[in-house]
Amino acid sequence: MSATSRATANTTNLDLAALRRMSFEELDTLYRHAKRPATLSDLDGDGRGAMLAWRAPRSGPIAALLESMGTSGVFPWKGKTFRAHDGTGEGINRISLFGQRQWFPFATRFDASFLDGKPTFVLDYGSRRNPPLINEIVDELREVSPRLYMGPAALKVSGKPRHILFFAVSFQ
Repeated sequence: MSATSRATANTTNLDLAALRRMSFEELDTLYRHAKRPATLSDLDGDGRGAMLAWRAPRSGPIAALLESMGTSGVFPWKGKTFRAHDGTGEGINRISLFGQRQWFPFATRFDASFLDGKPTFVLDYGSRRNPPLINEIVDELREVSPRLYMGPAALKVSGKPRHILFFAVSFQ
């Protein structure tokens, strides 16, 4: 079975564990075939987060460290909380570091994806409340299975998003 058919077959049974087993290429294919949520409020609540796969490095000690951190219970990023309000949305990251913290707020909106130009759910970190580096992050989400959203995280380099990794948020 090809990566494309594996990534798009039976998406109704996907969960975070299944996404973690997918390669960067399979996640890319899955994202490109997924649809944006119908409304901003579809993601309201506390979603459990997972770092899935990154562009580089693919092997070696740094890749092994990233993989073990991303699947361990000590990984500090726990997820995102979303709230929609009268056509606008907002959210914040939940971090477990020196206690439970809520850091790096973002606004949400629908816009074109930096990856494929199709409609997507954008998390906009451009706020004076965030440090300069965080302002350069671009996150997107699409629904890949009921109440399971995944997408790319990128860092703007010279004003253009550079895709770094895929992540997911689950409300399952």
